Amino acid sequence: MMTRALLISLVSCLVTISKARLINRCDLAKVLQQEDLDGFEGYSLTDWLCLAFVESKFNISKINENADGSFDYGIFQINSHYWCNDYRSHSENICRTECQELLRPNLLSTIHCAKKIVSGAGGMKNWVAWRIHCSGRPLSYWMTGCRLG
Repeated sequence: MMTRALLISLVSCLVTISKARLINRCDLAKVLQQEDLDGFEGYSLTDWLCLAFVESKFNISKINENADGSFDYGIFQINSHYWCNDYRSHSENICRTECQELLRPNLLSTIHCAKKIVSGAGGMKNWVAWRIHCSGRPLSYWMTGCRLG
């Protein structure tokens, strides 16, 4: 009986730990619009929504380890080697932020850093998944059903 209780306790802890913080697609569109990303450096809200989906499936709390030992953080999977400091490995920290800030639900640090990335050489092409799945494709369906004020 004791081992069963322990197992149930362990499983519930793992479920809690792995629980993703997902944002609704239309809610994300509103936040991105409020932060002036629609048309920023020539990219539409649909580009940003497609990027968020292909990188994290709208998971604000996603962290992914890369083969080179760096990590990608947040809804846009921003890399620790270049853009943020995760105190695990060398970082250029171009966005001048801690990687943990990129996991915050208000998305302000993430958006600030994403703007910096897109403003540089390559724009959204810095994200391989965006190049493969979003670039040059019709993306208007990402806004289907969203009412922006």
